[in-house]
Amino acid sequence: MTAESTRWCPSGAPDRPESVVLGVRSGADGRVSYLAEPVPAADVAGAIPEGVPPTRILRFASHCVSECANRRGDVCGLIDRMAALPAPEDAPVPRCHLRARCKWWHQSGTDACRRCPAVATVPQADDALAVLVADPATTREQLAAWLAAHPH
Repeated sequence: MTAESTRWCPSGAPDRPESVVLGVRSGADGRVSYLAEPVPAADVAGAIPEGVPPTRILRFASHCVSECANRRGDVCGLIDRMAALPAPEDAPVPRCHLRARCKWWHQSGTDACRRCPAVATVPQADDALAVLVADPATTREQLAAWLAAHPH
């Protein structure tokens, strides 16, 4: 892939050389507030308190790579699993500096963007649904069964 065609993962690894901060996780629900401009991850690494995983407070973007556990050919399984969840009814499409290069945008369009702020790179262990969605082995059928057993 050329630099112009490289797709970026909006739930990327903070330690890759190209990684940038996509946004800050904030509020009680940990939703992402997007930065207006990318900040190299290396520039903020020293500001994160020792013992705090960077993904706990920040969302990173990095290149979408073929060895990712969520990758299924050219498809991202994570956004595919997210799409199996009920759509946020009034969620706006957030402003995002990554969109033109975003794997999720190119795969699922605005539906992915509406779901993106809720994605945690590393979900909290007590959030059963988030853990299930994050697991690359989870099928859409398993998600449907969990949702049917746990109506909101």
